[in-house]
Amino acid sequence: MLFKICRQDCYKGLYPSALRTLASVCCVEEGIYQLEKVDGILCLTDILTDEAQSEACRAEAAAVVAQITSPHLTFTQHLSSFIENMEELVTALLKLSQEASSAEVFLLASAALANITFLDTLSCEMLLQMDAIKILMTACLDKQRVNSSYARDQIVTILANMSILDQCASEIVLENGVRILIEMLFEKSSTGILADISACERVQQKSAVTLARLSRDPEFAQAAVKYNCIPRLIELCRCPDERHSSEAVLVACLAALRRLATTQPEGLEDSDFEQLVKPRLVDSFLLCSNMEESFV
Repeated sequence: MLFKICRQDCYKGLYPSALRTLASVCCVEEGIYQLEKVDGILCLTDILTDEAQSEACRAEAAAVVAQITSPHLTFTQHLSSFIENMEELVTALLKLSQEASSAEVFLLASAALANITFLDTLSCEMLLQMDAIKILMTACLDKQRVNSSYARDQIVTILANMSILDQCASEIVLENGVRILIEMLFEKSSTGILADISACERVQQKSAVTLARLSRDPEFAQAAVKYNCIPRLIELCRCPDERHSSEAVLVACLAALRRLATTQPEGLEDSDFEQLVKPRLVDSFLLCSNMEESFV
């Protein structure tokens, strides 16, 4: 019934409300199964690619896509038609994020894109060809579109998943993305609200993961050192408050530091090398998390 509404022009005014309801329904397995059964992916694609639709309507369609592709769901195998429509979906969502008139619209579009990059690496290749890195780096500088840790979480998720591609490193260097990734290592909550702190942790962790992966490229590693990545990684390893006492952030920062040390060892003090790079990862982890007693 909800998709019947979204397929009839006479109900255009109801599209946003119907789509919002669909996003709620699709948080359970049966909802996604029914969506697939009635060719819901095709309908969502039609809405997102129709520039005659209002931005609000396309944003609600993006919210449904974000819901049904959530990496937290274990039953997305029902989305057999998703691959068939993926290029059109990725193109439309990237365009929506680029042209978003508000932070909310950008968040919905980028969240859908981020989730899609978990489903299939082909989406990452598509995004690379579509100049997604340039679009995302530009968005990071636009406070009207990207004004929260939640939005930066989506951006850095996309970059982390794209970082498996060799060409990604040079593109990020070209678009001044190295400095932006390092700035994300400084993500802090201004509210103290648990959800905000969690979002900050994710931003720090994923930016460190992306830095670690891309530092296999010598040009990228050199740029990271130039923008003082190593001192910040060391600070995050040694100061629990700086990483919100997150063990996930600590592991990611140690991994990034070790990767950079193989290509740019001159950026490390002897003590940092001896404690954070030279030992086994688990030993450095225990040292930094004050868990040496675990060995006793």
